[in-house]
Amino acid sequence: MAEEKWHYNVVSLLSFSSVAISSLDGRKFGLFLSEIHYDRIVTDDLIKVYNQLSSEGRDFEIVFVSCDSCEETFNMYFSDMPWLAVPFADSDTRERLHDHFGSFTEYYPDLLVIYDAAIGMVVNEEGLRAVAKYGVNGYPFTVKRYYELEAAAKKEQSLRSLLVSSSRDYLISNDGSKLTRVLAEIYRKLKEAGESFEVVLVPLDDNKSSYEQGLASMPWLAIPFEDEGCERLIRYFELWPFHLPTVLVIGADGKIMLKNYDSLIDDYGVLAWEAFPFSEEQLDLLPEKARAAQTLESLLVAGDLDYVIGKEGLKVPVKELVGKTILLFFAMNGSIWCQKFLPMLIEAYHKIKRMDSAFEVICWS
Repeated sequence: MAEEKWHYNVVSLLSFSSVAISSLDGRKFGLFLSEIHYDRIVTDDLIKVYNQLSSEGRDFEIVFVSCDSCEETFNMYFSDMPWLAVPFADSDTRERLHDHFGSFTEYYPDLLVIYDAAIGMVVNEEGLRAVAKYGVNGYPFTVKRYYELEAAAKKEQSLRSLLVSSSRDYLISNDGSKLTRVLAEIYRKLKEAGESFEVVLVPLDDNKSSYEQGLASMPWLAIPFEDEGCERLIRYFELWPFHLPTVLVIGADGKIMLKNYDSLIDDYGVLAWEAFPFSEEQLDLLPEKARAAQTLESLLVAGDLDYVIGKEGLKVPVKELVGKTILLFFAMNGSIWCQKFLPMLIEAYHKIKRMDSAFEVICWS
């Protein structure tokens, strides 16, 4: 963040609106830049924190700065909020604030800028991060307070602190054998190898029947439906719907070993089990192991989709192509470069095909 944003007099940016500016003099407050179509989890959490701080008489206010382009949606969104707002009609003030603080952060689609009028400084441009992760305990939501809590949380983190809640010190299990195909296969391989490994589902379902239906197909453990620990873990690991699904690897000491195991599964499929025990050395070896294990089927088969399409929709099993020389042609519809290249590729295809029938081109569009 540019230094001038931190020292800028935010109150002066509001000085031409009809918000009661005098009520903000010398106070801590947050500018909440948002619009109605963003996920309501963020707004609902902020409302809970605001109401609790207000009931405790803490020095904190919020000013909603709408990003909506329609007054009707502004009114609908603001009607649920217990705090102040820059009037929708005051587009000049709203635009000044949007322009001054720039685009939203990478963590949230909304922005909460924490300003301390007593010292005339922005004390945190990512206030929502502090609110979402630590709730009222994050007050006064400064950068300093956030990192103090981060340090304390990491120092105290253990398997119990992550998975045990005030009302529960157990997990539930099921004897099912199906879920996400790849993760279930990885789980099976590690169990068969006798490795000390377990999977714990953190359910985010708001429908109990959906949760129970999913649990019935899982071979691993799960946190019970609507357990308070689920929301706490979502806050702690800063996970929102646009981050899901996410697979985190926790070591025997309760510390995070790997934050993006889901990305490894996407990249390597079942072979991602070879990353166990998730040491840096094993992770570095994974690309080499993937190359060594690569086959035509590993590239082209995905579950029941074990074929490619030929002329007139003919399904050609991938196994019939094994042993042939395959050229993968990655193309994009509408690309002028692809359009120019395609006639040359077709001409080359026919020439090679006349010389070697064990040659094929597969288009990936």
